[in-house]
Amino acid sequence: MLALVGSGEYLPDMDMVDRILLELLGENPAVVCLPTAAGTEGAERIAYWSKLGVNHFKNLGARVEAVPVITRQDAQDVALAAQVRAANFVYLSGGRPDYLLAVLEDSLVWHSIQSVLEHGGILAGCSAGAMIFGEKIPGFPAWRRAFNLLEGAAIIPHFDEIPPWIIPMLRLWIGRRRRLVGIPGYTALVVDGNACKILGTGSVTLWDSYEKRSYSHGESLKW
Repeated sequence: MLALVGSGEYLPDMDMVDRILLELLGENPAVVCLPTAAGTEGAERIAYWSKLGVNHFKNLGARVEAVPVITRQDAQDVALAAQVRAANFVYLSGGRPDYLLAVLEDSLVWHSIQSVLEHGGILAGCSAGAMIFGEKIPGFPAWRRAFNLLEGAAIIPHFDEIPPWIIPMLRLWIGRRRRLVGIPGYTALVVDGNACKILGTGSVTLWDSYEKRSYSHGESLKW
């Protein structure tokens, strides 16, 4: 199960969404928060995201720890990978999607994340954390291949902050072959197989070669 969040991770407005996700895990949710995407922002910001995530999930009654996967070397650390593998809810907070992808790609920690998914756990990503779930992430001079967990998608977080006149340009930039997935703040697209559900205060926009549609809290669709 994937949860793609537009922005606002660990803030009170996300309580409802994260309570629902925790309930899906039953009586023993075990959360790990990875501040990896903020790895270029310095120790203070890494500590900020780590503490914010731990406090957020503690307040929701979950067992939680921050796992300091900051560099490629960390991602290849056996002990850190074991911490991730022991969880059933992995949360990737925001920052730089290209850096996050470079650190995690084909690493021991990423293999642990895949194991969590294979055993019925949840992988959540906010902003940059959500972007790497798509087929590709924006880059210059070309788009960079991502993990393609949401097949054929280009994930655009912070969608409510983008001026409306830019959105058609994004559609052209992404290309007709990929589905644009626009996710606003405090909103999650939850994906379980090919079944999707919207949770949160905003509306998720899906725009493919056939149509553009928006879906709000509680609505379901097939991918």
